[in-house]
Amino acid sequence: MDNNKTFSYTYSASQQEEIKKIRDKYSTPKQAEDKMEQLRRLDKSVTEPGTVISLIVGIIGSLIMGTGMSMCMVGNDAFFIPGIIIGFVGILGIIAAYPLYNAVTKRRREKLAPEIIRLSDELMK
Repeated sequence: MDNNKTFSYTYSASQQEEIKKIRDKYSTPKQAEDKMEQLRRLDKSVTEPGTVISLIVGIIGSLIMGTGMSMCMVGNDAFFIPGIIIGFVGILGIIAAYPLYNAVTKRRREKLAPEIIRLSDELMK
């Protein structure tokens, strides 16, 4: 009787790719970052801070506006005028979110443009 019977199994291509991705997360980082990956990271870092800041300002403005609306709807006349003022401040916060996004993104774009252009020139050659 043959005792050398073994069982082997190979995973499908999609499973192999998933295994590789998981393994890469835990292996030592590569010394040199791929230039294309660096370009993608820089491009993403241009808009990401502006998005985060504008979302925070917009959400806080919405909450402040909602507080003002709630104060107006309570039915007590003492809260009506302060509710309008607080609601107006919230509306100003909502309105300020988009120009704030544009300002932060423009500043980041001006700061990172030379590096992005240098990397893209290297990749296009």
